[in-house]
Amino acid sequence: MGPAEVADAGLSAVREEQAVCDTGNDAEVTPVEALPTSVEWKGDVLSLEPVDELSVLTVCDNVMDILLPDEGPAKRLSLADMARLAPMLEAPTILGGKAADVPLAQHGFSALVEIRKGSRVRQLLYDTGLTPSGCAGNLRRLGKDPADIEAIVCSHGHFDHTTGLSGLIGQLGRARLPVLLHPEFWARRRLAVPGEPFELPTTSRSALEGAGFDIIEQRQPSFLYDRSVLITGEVDRVTGFEKGFPIHQAWRSGNWEPDPLILDDQALIAHVAGRGLFVLTGCGHAGVINTCRYAQRLTGVPKLHAVIGGFHLTGPLFEPIIGDTVSALEQLAPDLIVPAHCTGWKATHAIARRLPGAFIQNSVGTTFHLTAAAAARAG
Repeated sequence: MGPAEVADAGLSAVREEQAVCDTGNDAEVTPVEALPTSVEWKGDVLSLEPVDELSVLTVCDNVMDILLPDEGPAKRLSLADMARLAPMLEAPTILGGKAADVPLAQHGFSALVEIRKGSRVRQLLYDTGLTPSGCAGNLRRLGKDPADIEAIVCSHGHFDHTTGLSGLIGQLGRARLPVLLHPEFWARRRLAVPGEPFELPTTSRSALEGAGFDIIEQRQPSFLYDRSVLITGEVDRVTGFEKGFPIHQAWRSGNWEPDPLILDDQALIAHVAGRGLFVLTGCGHAGVINTCRYAQRLTGVPKLHAVIGGFHLTGPLFEPIIGDTVSALEQLAPDLIVPAHCTGWKATHAIARRLPGAFIQNSVGTTFHLTAAAAARAG
């Protein structure tokens, strides 16, 4: 049996043993296939099933711009949409005494991902933003019901991607909702900034378990929804310029130790039929180029269709690699690129300037609709 067959055998075994295994009720389960710790992924291609349609709704991000027009696959939240969807608040200084409770921006990231394959539609939440109520509140303001979420994927353990889990407790539609994350997610971290280091808030495992979440930890790749979605697990670091976060540290064995690689950083991948790969990142601490190349390696699909998310190129520690990153993005040539969250003003403008046909500005409330090529749909 070759490595690929070993991997598939391992995936099949864990699919049967997983706590969220299929019980025959599609409304209540989220099948997860993951390599068991006894099986090492050795670089063989993992078969990712193409999907017919994929949509990504930006729930939390650093920018909210209600004047952006629709653009290509990007459907904006219009003023009319907000008036229709958003709850109303008391506003005694406004004629009529009411105002819409519109979606809010924050320094955090969250995206609601919907996958359609044939007649089956599945929905998951990727990250949950910075504040306890920000993600749940924006879902409500955008007319989305958290009870429809079937799984949550955490890109990594930083609090601007995880704190919103607090606000989702009690609003989800099923007990034991799967939360997919890397084992390093729980590590205490700090930024060794000059002067006084800043310790980042850490998610409580016991609190998540006590709230009824089903925690699924994986270092290696894992599938969701009958191999329609692939979570990368740890991303291979292969570029010479994406070297991590130099002032990032983790608490290990009673000491603060350098932790520049942030190994829990993981991305979400899907294959839009006839178009190519879709890659969603949270902060992209592994490096957006490393992540995209790893997605190609995992799946054997060379074409990159869309990249959305944070690329972590903001500030003086990362601005020196903007040029190398954008040059590599030009070589990858995605059809769509949407830098968000921690990408930064300078990097975003560099991407917009050098990939003008692919770049679209992000904003809270924007939905990106990606559909299969006509020939693939007909097939």
